[in-house]
Amino acid sequence: MVDVLVTNGPLLIAIAATCGFLMAWGIGANDVANAMGTSVGSNAITIKQAIIIAMIFEFAGAYLAGGEVTSTIRKGIIDTAYFVDSPELLVYGMISALLAAGIWLIAASALGWPVSTTHSIIGAIVGFAAVGVGTDAVEWAKVAAIVGSWVVTPAISGFIAFMIFQSVQKLIFDTDNPLENAKRYVPCYMALAGFMMSLVTIQKGLKHIGLHFSTAEAYALALGIAVMVGIGGSLAIRRLKMDSQADRQTQFGNVEKVFAVLMVVTASCMAFAHGSNDVANAIGPLAAVVSIVNSGGEIGSDSAIVWWILPLGAVGIVMGLAIFGKRVMQTIGKNITHLTPSRGFAAELAAASTVVIASGTGLPISTTQTLVGAVLGVGMARGIAAINMGVVRNIVISWVITLPAGAALSILFFFTIKGIFS
Repeated sequence: MVDVLVTNGPLLIAIAATCGFLMAWGIGANDVANAMGTSVGSNAITIKQAIIIAMIFEFAGAYLAGGEVTSTIRKGIIDTAYFVDSPELLVYGMISALLAAGIWLIAASALGWPVSTTHSIIGAIVGFAAVGVGTDAVEWAKVAAIVGSWVVTPAISGFIAFMIFQSVQKLIFDTDNPLENAKRYVPCYMALAGFMMSLVTIQKGLKHIGLHFSTAEAYALALGIAVMVGIGGSLAIRRLKMDSQADRQTQFGNVEKVFAVLMVVTASCMAFAHGSNDVANAIGPLAAVVSIVNSGGEIGSDSAIVWWILPLGAVGIVMGLAIFGKRVMQTIGKNITHLTPSRGFAAELAAASTVVIASGTGLPISTTQTLVGAVLGVGMARGIAAINMGVVRNIVISWVITLPAGAALSILFFFTIKGIFS
């Protein structure tokens, strides 16, 4: 059946590229909107500014740090040994997985549901492999770990966000002189943010450009950056002209302005880390298809990325965000709970910290669920009444149906494509 790949190779690659672009578009519309949602929801930046920041940093992350080699078949979810005799099935499967995940993400984005792009593509890959080839082809232990992370990651990030927010309240807002205390403590939060953000960027982004750091070097580098950020922040805040004799409300407003600046920095780092990490959801399966077709049916353990694949993914992500990202931003930033810059900062810092913890421990993690958990944690700090439980219920339902929805669509497309080509 390898002759199918020879005769229809260019057509299969063209279809895969189109589906890969659709998937990248879905990632932009859904996931990137998460990364920027807290900044927009807390009015730290406008939607237009968020789109421009995300365009620059997501594109940089995806293009510079998206990886010259993506391990084929996302995170070892399926065993490629089952496809050696019929590589065309893997090609059909990857195309159907991209199409299924892309359609599901776009549908979820239209409804304003922040779902996991990673889980969408994994559900789709599991679907075609289990039904099209056999349940043995799926690494079920990996799938179980992913399902377990639905509870674990939001819980961790929610707890961290709760603690950060409580500390900001106690050290700054609930004191007699919030402005003076902001000048004292905010540089510490800046340093902590600098540490977490640089660690995320070093661990998630730089290794793809060929800059490899050992764990000790990564932490030392992040610590150095944190100290510089803290000192720079301290000097910048001292120079701000603020009246410490003003009434409390004005002082609160001034403190929030400081956090607003901080949020722009954290959002930019999150966008870079996200671009470098999640573009693989769109280009991994596409790289696999191109590699199998170009090698005449040989399935390698790694797929070298052809020059046009990364820009395709990066452009898709940016366009999806710009054209379709508004609704999910609205859900994360405005609809779950009322965010101010200090609350949004607590949520974003908690999400980044969770990503660092997960990278270190090898937990499979969804950036979406991490951020939603963090926003919930900030809401909980103000009491359960501060959270819109209807919105939360819809989000949780959308998470649960993501895997089966991806799988069902993927099975449908798999048999359709197989019928057309064989």
